[in-house]
Amino acid sequence: MNSTKVSKRILALDILRGVTIAGMIMVNNPGSWGHIYAPLRHAEWNGLTPTDLVFPFFMFIMGISTYISLKKYNFEFSHAAGMKILKRTIVIFLIGMAIGWFSRFCYYWASAPDDLSFGEKLWASVWTFDRIRILGVMQRLALCYGAASIIALTMKHKHIPYLIAGLLTGYFILLMCGNGFAYNETNILSVVDRAILTPAHMYKDNGIDPEGLLSTIPAIAHVLLGFCVGRLMLDGNKSEDRASFLNSQLITLFLVGVILTFSGFLLSYGCPINKKIWSPTYVLVTCGLASSFLALLIWIIDVKGYKKWSMFFEAFGVNPLFMYVLGGVLSILFGSISFPWGNSSISIHGFLYNIVLMPVFGETAGSLAFALLFIAINWCIGYQLYKRKIYIKI
Repeated sequence: MNSTKVSKRILALDILRGVTIAGMIMVNNPGSWGHIYAPLRHAEWNGLTPTDLVFPFFMFIMGISTYISLKKYNFEFSHAAGMKILKRTIVIFLIGMAIGWFSRFCYYWASAPDDLSFGEKLWASVWTFDRIRILGVMQRLALCYGAASIIALTMKHKHIPYLIAGLLTGYFILLMCGNGFAYNETNILSVVDRAILTPAHMYKDNGIDPEGLLSTIPAIAHVLLGFCVGRLMLDGNKSEDRASFLNSQLITLFLVGVILTFSGFLLSYGCPINKKIWSPTYVLVTCGLASSFLALLIWIIDVKGYKKWSMFFEAFGVNPLFMYVLGGVLSILFGSISFPWGNSSISIHGFLYNIVLMPVFGETAGSLAFALLFIAINWCIGYQLYKRKIYIKI
């Protein structure tokens, strides 16, 4: 009898992480924001596009990863576990704010009036804290990771689905009572964010911050859903046979995916699917689609063994947050660093899009070509880390 414990390392998890990080970098870096193919745009308000899937997919996987990482603590709260969670939450949050500050610094430095002295220009570029955005993608990841981790260590896991239902139901009631589906400043989400964060520290979109305070509530439920799915798929089958273990995962993920997706679409008649307010139906549909997509990847990669194509995304998936931060920093540098060109100057971004790609591919296809080129540049760095087995934990 073979007593070797079945390996529960699932390559598809890394690949899905990598696909979502690459997708997030791609949709954030078109050659021109005025020329983007429709599937690569966010829905203007209600609705769902492929672009609206990448961020929630990553958060769903973060929930599964949280289950895996907290298992070594036996899901019992301790001083060591609490401090690690708090430290990681603060670090991720501050990195998000640092990226926002770095963006303002670089772009103001590049566009500052010529009549300023060096000291005045430096101070004006450095001191942008009176208008820096407080929340954002990294900050949302930090808050949701921290909250979900503490809940996972302090609450019985069998009660977490009830908490998820309570958070989503309570948030829906809040939206209904607070004009939460209005795309303007009368929306309760906007009212709260403007009162607490103030407009100077918010994303500018009809008064709606897509990573605002109140919409963090369903986002926490989103990560907790990923956590529960991770528990089902990793501990639901105790078989010592890897094939049986993987088949059990496929069935679990597929069933969860179908149930969540159909529930979300059916409920969308009363609660529209909306990314900018992170509506409850948006949580259900995107978690459902993420679960189904993960099942597909497990079948392709871990069951059938078709792995060669996935190495590209694995380089993103083994260092996901670092690669996302790298993409943000390179995007800022490409947009703010200029060099002389003709009678004026041009940024690296402008040169690659306007001079190199657009004349060859046209405006829209050239915009996509720039995004793909930008992903390739990031991958070259990520692949060197992957090849050397360097994993940067954030």
